[in-house]
Amino acid sequence: MPLPEKKTDFTNSLQVSSYDLNAPWWADLPDDDFMWQEQDRYVCGEFVWTGFDYLGEPTPYDDWRAKEGKITQQQVSRSSYFGIVDLCGIPKDRYYLYRSHWAPEKTTVHLLPHWSWEGNEGKAIPVFVYTNGDGAELFLNGKSLGKKLKNPKSEISTERYRLMWHNVIYQPGELKVIAYKEGKEIGQDKVRTAGEPAYLKLTPDRSLIAATGEDLSYILVEAFDKNNNPCPKADNLVRFTIDGPATIAGVGNGNPQSRESFVTDHCQLFSGKAILIIRSEKDETGKIKIIALSDGLKKAITSIISQ
Repeated sequence: MPLPEKKTDFTNSLQVSSYDLNAPWWADLPDDDFMWQEQDRYVCGEFVWTGFDYLGEPTPYDDWRAKEGKITQQQVSRSSYFGIVDLCGIPKDRYYLYRSHWAPEKTTVHLLPHWSWEGNEGKAIPVFVYTNGDGAELFLNGKSLGKKLKNPKSEISTERYRLMWHNVIYQPGELKVIAYKEGKEIGQDKVRTAGEPAYLKLTPDRSLIAATGEDLSYILVEAFDKNNNPCPKADNLVRFTIDGPATIAGVGNGNPQSRESFVTDHCQLFSGKAILIIRSEKDETGKIKIIALSDGLKKAITSIISQ
C-alpha cells in the first residue's frame, strides 16, 4: 500500500504489491487482457509472461533502477516478479484471479490481503476477492460490510473480474467472504489476524516417490500461531534433517530479494512459507522422515515412502 494510481507506480518495499494492479510499461493487468479478448473480435487469445517466476529479469527492482539511483546495487533483486506462481511454485494471489476466469467451472473463492496489520487499527485496508462467482458478501468480525457484484459491462476492467471493497477499516479478528453465483452460495474464504509463530507444518505434495534417484517430493513449509492461524509475516530460519533413502535437492522461499543458496539444509521463511524439495536415492527403498526445526517454534515431522 498505497494502491498505485497507475500501473507503473511500484512500492518502495522492493516487493511488487499483491493487489495485482502493477505492470511494466510494456505489459498490462490480467483484467485488461481478459476484457480485450471478450470485446475485440480480432483477439484470439493471450500470452502471459510468466507462469513461474525465474532467475534474472528482476523488473522493476533491476539494474536500471539502481543506475538511476532509485535503489542501491545491493537492493537489485535476483529473480523476476512476473509469475503467476513464485520461484518455488507457491501460488500468488493472482493465481486465483487467473483461475477464476480461465476455469469458471471450478469453484474459486480467494480473499486478500492477509489480516495481520498491527499498527494500522482504524486505517482503511483495501480488500479484494477473486471468484468464479458473480457476487459476494464481506464480513468483518461477523458484521456485514455489504455485497458486491461484478460489472461485466464496465469500461474499468478490474470491475468486471474482481470484487473490491476499497475502504475496509482495519480491526483485528476475522475477515470472511461468502461468494454467490446466480444467487446461490458457492463457497467461502476467510483470513484471521495471526499471533506470534508457534509451530511449523510440513505438507508433502505426494506420499510416495519412486526409488530412481530422480523422483522428487515438494514439501510446503509453513508457520502457524497457537490458534492454528497461518503467520503471513513469519521469517523464521528453518533447518531440515532427512532420515531415510533421500537427500535434499533444494530449498527456497520465493523471495526475489533472497540471496540464500538453493542447495543447503536450511531456509528462511518468506511471508510465512518456504519449499523443501527432496530427491529419492537410486534403488534404495523405505520410509523417509523429514524434520523441520526453528528456534522458539514447535518442530514439524512428516514422512513419505520411497518404493
